[in-house]
Amino acid sequence: MTSTPHRAGYVAVIGRPNVGKSTLTNALVGAKVSIVSPRPQTTRHRLLGIATFPEGQVLLVDTPGIHREQKRAMNRMMNRAARGSLEGVDAALLVVRAGQWDDEDTLAYDALRGAGLPVVLVVNQVDRIADKTKLLPYLAQITEGREFAGVHPISALKRSGLEALVKTVLALLPEQGPLYGEDEITDKSQRFLAGEMVREQLMRQLGEELPYATTVEIERFEVDGAMLRIGAVIWVERDGQKAIVIGKAGSRLREIGAKARVQMERLFGAKVFLETWVRVREGWSDDEAALRQLGYE
Repeated sequence: MTSTPHRAGYVAVIGRPNVGKSTLTNALVGAKVSIVSPRPQTTRHRLLGIATFPEGQVLLVDTPGIHREQKRAMNRMMNRAARGSLEGVDAALLVVRAGQWDDEDTLAYDALRGAGLPVVLVVNQVDRIADKTKLLPYLAQITEGREFAGVHPISALKRSGLEALVKTVLALLPEQGPLYGEDEITDKSQRFLAGEMVREQLMRQLGEELPYATTVEIERFEVDGAMLRIGAVIWVERDGQKAIVIGKAGSRLREIGAKARVQMERLFGAKVFLETWVRVREGWSDDEAALRQLGYE
């Protein structure tokens, strides 16, 4: 009896903003490596999620959502990161929201086909479709005239449909041994992940009030025995935005810090002492030099 060959390779996770790409990446990895919020364009950086299975290893390249609007330098850099993630990958997942397909989905599909990649269509959030009889006509409509290596209705949040998806993806990858250790889950540093945890809580705590031009820089990341001492700066562009983030008598900033600290301790498996500050830097989101200094690629 011949054993199934081990497969490993890179898979881009592509789609328009807010369709669940990061939730899917986290579900496949089995750990939180990519932040999630209801706000579009939560993901701003290319991030590698390492999903290891007995049959193979899927290296998920989670990217910012491809979008048409490019008014600011930050939007342009995010689009470049998304399109740049297609270089050197073996396959791609095109993630769409069940029941929807618009011009930005078409834009993402065209980018993938233009790169010559096998594309697996991942129809996420099928648990939100009350009348499942509508699903088949919808799938027939969006796949007509388009070429996919597989079509998988899933719920990333409920982790349903993932086993069949992984089987399809592994079949598209080259036969080779694992490219990362079994216990590795991302290529990003703890310092980077700490900044993302603070940014996630900014989005969750402030919702629509959060200024778009907000980012987080980790100024200090020190190992002190069994404790991590972390200093995080939240950058905004105006004094009025600073007041929104801090909240009345500092209440919002304390809540953001407390919840981010809990997430860090869970991910890092260590006690965390977290300090946060809010500072103003005018026009940083439309300044490519400032963006590079703040860790944008």
